[in-house]
Amino acid sequence: MSDDQTPSAPTPKSHGRKTIRAATKPRELVESSPALARAWTAQVISLFPEAFPGVLGLSLTGKALQDGIWQIDPIPLRDFGIGKHRNVDDTPAGGGAGMVLRPDVMGNAIDAARARIHPAAPIIYLSPRGRRFDQAMAQSLARGPGATLICGRFEGLDERVIEHYNVTEVSLGDFVLTGGELAAQALLDATVRLLPGVLGNAESTDEESFSHGLLEHPQYTKPAEWKGRAIPPVLMSGHHGEIAKWRRAMSQDITRTRRPDLWAAHEGKK
Repeated sequence: MSDDQTPSAPTPKSHGRKTIRAATKPRELVESSPALARAWTAQVISLFPEAFPGVLGLSLTGKALQDGIWQIDPIPLRDFGIGKHRNVDDTPAGGGAGMVLRPDVMGNAIDAARARIHPAAPIIYLSPRGRRFDQAMAQSLARGPGATLICGRFEGLDERVIEHYNVTEVSLGDFVLTGGELAAQALLDATVRLLPGVLGNAESTDEESFSHGLLEHPQYTKPAEWKGRAIPPVLMSGHHGEIAKWRRAMSQDITRTRRPDLWAAHEGKK
């Protein structure tokens, strides 16, 4: 689900959680300013640090970035490259197509990154072979001090780096991207929105998809009738108990039909 939509004019618009104003002048969201001691910290080791904050600099996550609720520290992997051309990769041991990110280059980048983040922050490698990212992981990350994210490229990362630094591999799903930058942004968006103060209404996360192991119930708003389709009468009744029962039943029905895997897990917890 989407938390909001970015307004196209300076006029304040309410999105049910926070009021956001479009800036008349661009703001620098990633600066070489001293680290904010209490801010949730996202480090991103990437060959394309200019990709950040990207969409994370917009809307609620962008406002939270400006407010110092969280901070982003892009770390250019190329800065740690070898030789005149700052090479970061080499051919796979044993042969094969493509290139592999060198362990000495990535190791130096990780060492530099970890020197300026809380030691409890995990190191995460965005990889299609990793554990699938989910809401529970986002909630766990949001409760911590931050994370160091490694964005893969080419054929991947030398396995010795993963072993030496106890790196956690995380995947968005069963598909392959050209690099880990988009996956890192998705992981950060899902996590940052859960930080205290990012969403104006903390209760907004209580009923959304995956919060209780179920998909979210359908949502409606004005007008009461549109193209011959009316808002379900129970939602217009003002009877909060009946509305809650309807929403719960709809969440269960949608989850059972669309995500039998989630439904089975939900039933198994009873």
